[in-house]
Amino acid sequence: MGWAIALHGGAGDIPRSLPLERREPRKAALRHCLQIGVDALNSHRSPLDVVELVVRELENNPHFNAGVGSVLTSNGTVEMEACIMDGNTKRCGAVSGLSTVKNAISLARLVMEKTPHIYLGFDGAEAFAREQGIETVDSSHFITPENIERLKQAKEANRVQIDYTQPIKKVGDKIPVPDGDSQIGTVGCVAVDGLGNLATATSTGGLVNKMVGRIGDTPIIGAGTYANNLCAVSATGRGEAIIRGTVARDVAALMEYKGLSLNDAATYVVEGAPSGTTGLIAVSAKGEVTMPFNTTGMFRACASEDGYTEVGIWPGELRE
Repeated sequence: MGWAIALHGGAGDIPRSLPLERREPRKAALRHCLQIGVDALNSHRSPLDVVELVVRELENNPHFNAGVGSVLTSNGTVEMEACIMDGNTKRCGAVSGLSTVKNAISLARLVMEKTPHIYLGFDGAEAFAREQGIETVDSSHFITPENIERLKQAKEANRVQIDYTQPIKKVGDKIPVPDGDSQIGTVGCVAVDGLGNLATATSTGGLVNKMVGRIGDTPIIGAGTYANNLCAVSATGRGEAIIRGTVARDVAALMEYKGLSLNDAATYVVEGAPSGTTGLIAVSAKGEVTMPFNTTGMFRACASEDGYTEVGIWPGELRE
């Protein structure tokens, strides 16, 4: 048994032709955030601290769909959501509908630690953030020119877009967005320490062109985020499919009730989800790691105390 950590930057229809200038900044960010998590685990920070720390860093990176770089609703606004959960105690906190909170994951942790509740949304969550003195910014802080263009694309196609949906071809003089980059990905982190303590955290801006008020799988305990004393799971992909499949909880349930290994449980759940909708990262109390997905690709990274490290996008990539 030893510590282990995994993180993701979203799953979806990511073509292998994704341009280097779009691919490498995200892989570099994953490597950077992975190292932050590894250093924190080696410094004996708790898994809960580690997943919050890593997800905060991912939220602050505009290459991912969380925090800065969050995608836009049909009204052109940002509505961010996040969730954090401690495996041993099953304490958890979740937030939705945030438009000014710089780091949604930290507000989710405050909901867990400072309220009798699990889930706060919209005006109530924003008011709680101000009450707690958590850092807030103008909503324009989160909106990038790329996401304004992504929303235009989605409206022209009359669709709500999952992570990395292939965009429609441009006409006229519209700004091109490279293939496979019409949305950027939800982020998440799972970690276990050498004592088997587990935690998970997930954060997202949701789907491009989503209806105002739409809530995805990320803040729903047992759907996009779940941890107990056996494993910690963070999912990414099409939120509606992940909610219907109670994806994160099913991984834990198969381990608990059927005695499956972490890898077998996670693989079974992902293979059973509708094709092209689901990816997840998970660690077990024994220090195992798995990162299956049924989409074309998933930005992902992991490391374990025995020295194993992996950073990848598509299936079958060589270990780094």
